[in-house]
Amino acid sequence: MIVMGIFNAIDAAASGMSAERLRMDVISNNIANANSSRTAEGGPYRRQMVVFEPRANASSFAQIMAQQQSAGDGVRVTGILKDQSAPRLVYDPSHPDANKQGYREMPNINIISEMVDMMTATRAYEANVTAVNAAKNMALKALEIGQ
Repeated sequence: MIVMGIFNAIDAAASGMSAERLRMDVISNNIANANSSRTAEGGPYRRQMVVFEPRANASSFAQIMAQQQSAGDGVRVTGILKDQSAPRLVYDPSHPDANKQGYREMPNINIISEMVDMMTATRAYEANVTAVNAAKNMALKALEIGQ
């Protein structure tokens, strides 16, 4: 019973590590495209955001709330959404993408907030690594009891 609890803890932390790694990849992509004013879809690059949800065996909110054990099941990524906020307008009348008023649309990316998001994703990833290591050390100590 204890061993299964340790594996469940490792599985939950591993799901968090996987989700946070994807989040860091998406943030890196946002930063890399902060000056991309033209995309294949047309218009400037749109900031992307990763959406998480708890992993649970229940199908409704009431069932999730009724199950105490589902609190530590981990997370999963449900999608990557594009930010629909208005693009930044930059005055650059000589640019080929400029409109009649001389403004061109730039991505709706704030590098400072992206860096803050990157730091929180990194810290969350590190916290999950710590949880995996703690569970692993508990399993090793439990094996030493029988010696």
